[in-house]
Amino acid sequence: MSKYEAVIGLEVHVELKTDTKLFCGCSTEFGKEPNTQVCPVCLGLPGSTGILNKKAVELATKAGLALNCAIGTYTWFDRKNYYYPDLPKGYQISQFFRPIAYQGYLDIEVNGQSKRINITRVHIEEDPGKLVHSGGSITNSHYSFVDYNRSGMPLIEIVSEPDISSGEEAKAYLEKLKANLEYAGVSDVKMEQGSLRCDANVSVRPVGTTTLGVKTEIKNMNSFRAVQRAIEYEVERQIDILEDGGRVIPETRGWDENKGITVFMRNKENPDYRCFIEPELTPIQLTEEWIEEVRASIPELPDARRKRLVEEHGLPDYDAGVITSSLALAEFFDATLKKYPDAKTISNWIMGELLRLLNAHNMELNEAKITPDGLAALLKLIEKGSISNKMGKEVFEIMFKEGKDPDQIVKEKGLSQISDEGQLAQIIAEVIAKNPKSVQDYQSGKKQAIGFLVGQVMKATKGQANPGVVNTMLQERLAK
Repeated sequence: MSKYEAVIGLEVHVELKTDTKLFCGCSTEFGKEPNTQVCPVCLGLPGSTGILNKKAVELATKAGLALNCAIGTYTWFDRKNYYYPDLPKGYQISQFFRPIAYQGYLDIEVNGQSKRINITRVHIEEDPGKLVHSGGSITNSHYSFVDYNRSGMPLIEIVSEPDISSGEEAKAYLEKLKANLEYAGVSDVKMEQGSLRCDANVSVRPVGTTTLGVKTEIKNMNSFRAVQRAIEYEVERQIDILEDGGRVIPETRGWDENKGITVFMRNKENPDYRCFIEPELTPIQLTEEWIEEVRASIPELPDARRKRLVEEHGLPDYDAGVITSSLALAEFFDATLKKYPDAKTISNWIMGELLRLLNAHNMELNEAKITPDGLAALLKLIEKGSISNKMGKEVFEIMFKEGKDPDQIVKEKGLSQISDEGQLAQIIAEVIAKNPKSVQDYQSGKKQAIGFLVGQVMKATKGQANPGVVNTMLQERLAK
């Protein structure tokens, strides 16, 4: 790799969070029976004419602003002509000549190094339908069905400059892009439901040259991790070809998640879409006043929120980055902080126990039953010494699965921590009596021996003794 460098650009399609489609009143709800959310407009039937969804324009503008773009005050739609079974009209309504947003950027950080990824354009277009293949993919299917529920869904396409140099940078860019759009309320950005889809254009060239290499396009990547792995594989594949004296062929390749390789799909062509201005839709004229109103409606974005958590609440930058990587996580943190004013303790539990359980169960935060109020109540119990930190983790798991109040769980499980010296005195006396060697070791200067004695008390109380109180009481008694 030291002889070559990768040149990568990403094309990201994002479904806008509207109730109805781009040019008709059909629902955008996900998961309905195939071809039940269609009408003459989104089916492209002759004579049907649509009306532009104003909310889609607002969200596209908001997306552009959230990505540091300039906004075009005068734009229009174009017809992008091509034939494919999932495109019922035989053309797609898009913004080919003048996008609604352009010249933006996102700053990412990889391995402690900051880098700016420039964004060429953000344009609005309608989504085609969805092909449902009989096999695992189009390449090994005997037939395919078409579901037009997705046809006409409002999309934005976000095209980056070829500023990305690795799969790791691509993943970081996508994570930042997803977070900004989610915070801005533009889309639910659920990759597993297809509301965020990414294609990668990948090429390599000798280090020190400026001429771009031959690029391939990678499709069918269903996670950010898949994007990273697919790019890393494709870069190595192209380097191997060049090192063997071959040449890279421009083609579209799919990502095979199971095999961890990219596979040939079709030759990459530069089709003539014969684009021209859509004659049945009027141009879009935006005023500066309206654009500023949209800008004012954008809530605090990830970078600003991260800075606030560091400066106002004293969180380490790493903690703040993890917390703000997801809007749901950031809101959970802020809500907990209102009830328990120790930011670092909250972040420790979120980054430790909460994220561990979410990953272990492959769940989203909104699927877990724990609440910010519940976590705050649990942390107060630990702070008061009612339960130990170890017990708290046990209680947390039950809260995560069942949503119960921590006080209720502590009572049901008998997990109350014993801090009363009167209750502990007899147990400590028995431990001292049964372990004369450890007592002698401690009194002869081997101070670490007290750890064994504390452990014996914890064992005798089934972990319910307050270890701090036990440690203090043992030291007092062994000093006599």
